[in-house]
Amino acid sequence: MNILYFAWVRQKVGRSEEVIEHTPGLRTVGDLAALLLKRGGGYGEVFSDLSRLRVAVNQVHAGLDTVLASGDEVAFFPPVTGG
Repeated sequence: MNILYFAWVRQKVGRSEEVIEHTPGLRTVGDLAALLLKRGGGYGEVFSDLSRLRVAVNQVHAGLDTVLASGDEVAFFPPVTGG
């Protein structure tokens, strides 16, 4: 899976993207977030409060219960406000 990070999420984790192998343990977006949280450091800061994040799977807004498949693109980004 190709994982993308945008805005302050990218700044905290120190990269704009990475590839993570899809495994049976990574069934949902929530599972992926839990895996990233365990890395600690900037990842820990980002994924400790999921209410501060939005996610898209294959460029479609998704929830934490969205099921993942090998080859998916998963993007994490902050909520966007307008005005």
